Amino acid sequence: MDFFDFHHHKKNISHGIYNLEYDEALPEFLYSIGIHPQDIQLENIDNQFNWLNSNIVENCFAIGECGLDGLISIEPKIQEQVFKKQIEISNEFKKPLIIHCVRKFYEVISFKKMANQPMIIHGFNKKQSIADDLLKNKFYLSFGKAVLYNLSLQNVLKTTPLEKIFLETDNEDFNIQELYLKVSELKGISLEKLNVQILENLETIQHG
Repeated sequence: MDFFDFHHHKKNISHGIYNLEYDEALPEFLYSIGIHPQDIQLENIDNQFNWLNSNIVENCFAIGECGLDGLISIEPKIQEQVFKKQIEISNEFKKPLIIHCVRKFYEVISFKKMANQPMIIHGFNKKQSIADDLLKNKFYLSFGKAVLYNLSLQNVLKTTPLEKIFLETDNEDFNIQELYLKVSELKGISLEKLNVQILENLETIQHG
């Protein structure tokens, strides 16, 4: 059985969504493309957006990572402008958004009303109250390696509806199958059912 990796940085995984780096050659499998908040180059922003727009082709599944980060030196106003522009691109091309969010969840939620396409918080590892607020605002949550050992996050995952979940390795070095096994155990369902549900979720965010 193949297990879909919703967000990864590895060239050797074809069953998933590869996170494309700026100016990198396009892969032959699904990828996401975006301007990560920490990669914003003010003096080069027009070129960054030209690169983004010109590489939204057949294998492009999503826009991202994009979003807001409260721990970096780039001014919040600039981050918000770049994020807003990527939401507009997502609307134009009808692509879901893979969101990077650090200490800015309520700001990201406030941007949701601008988006016509689904938003997925990648690498979600926060507390129940933040998960509840995101789910109430129709976000999807993509979980990573922390689910294997973080008991609090395991409880969050148990209460997250199956139809709102994705699983990812991000840039961690482990086998995605471990994560699927753990989540099927936490949810009390078969590996097959979990796998089918994740693929259905993909179909939903791609086609609505």
